Amino acid sequence: MDKPFVLATDLDGTFLGGTEADRRALYDWIERNRDTVGLIFVSGRDPDFIYETCASKQLPWPEFVVCDVGTSIAQVHPNKGITPIDALEREISAQWNDSGDAVREALKPFPGLVEQETPFRYRVSFDYDPQAYDPRAAEVIDGMGHDVLISDDRFLDVLPRGVSKGPSLLRLLDHLSIDPARVLAAGDTLNDLSMLVAGTPAVAVGGSEGRLIAALPDLPRIHRARAIGAAGIVEAMIAFDLHPDAKEILTDVI
Repeated sequence: MDKPFVLATDLDGTFLGGTEADRRALYDWIERNRDTVGLIFVSGRDPDFIYETCASKQLPWPEFVVCDVGTSIAQVHPNKGITPIDALEREISAQWNDSGDAVREALKPFPGLVEQETPFRYRVSFDYDPQAYDPRAAEVIDGMGHDVLISDDRFLDVLPRGVSKGPSLLRLLDHLSIDPARVLAAGDTLNDLSMLVAGTPAVAVGGSEGRLIAALPDLPRIHRARAIGAAGIVEAMIAFDLHPDAKEILTDVI
């Protein structure tokens, strides 16, 4: 990852957002510039979803992933799979301390939460109904030593204390000796907040969750894009002058 520019991007609504033409223009540009562009997916999705989506050629392959809302940090091998980086996950595992069953049991009495079927190693995730949800559930989880993260008014994640997309991305960048100044973090919902305020150049793409926009500090290194999804990423790349050939992407959609 000694490439001069690294894109660290959320998937749903961000890298996967916008028009088909905008997505294809960005993806094709990345593939043409793999010698100067590194790619990290920072997603709430699980490793299997990411591997299968890339294997089906819907997305370019990233070199690394920070997935499961920051609770998994892994290297991607297109022909072999996605391999957790033990040195980076050890602290996450210890913080979680096999708490899945205890969290499920503690939240059983609370309405508005339906556990997601995907098995996760260091988190428990729910589909969330804001109308039925009882806020006392978060107090219970806090008392157990974990964090609650609600995003997009649809999802509730129970995470190890202090673990989320931003801290895990920084842990990976440090592990790879990547200067945060050459990384663009991109997201669109509240679970991207910790990544967008982590210290790299960052963009909340057009169409982002209102609560994310409201929570973002007013800093020069955080761009609030007007363009949706993939086009918003390109808008920020150009605004921050992060790659000398970024404007080439625009020619593919004009």
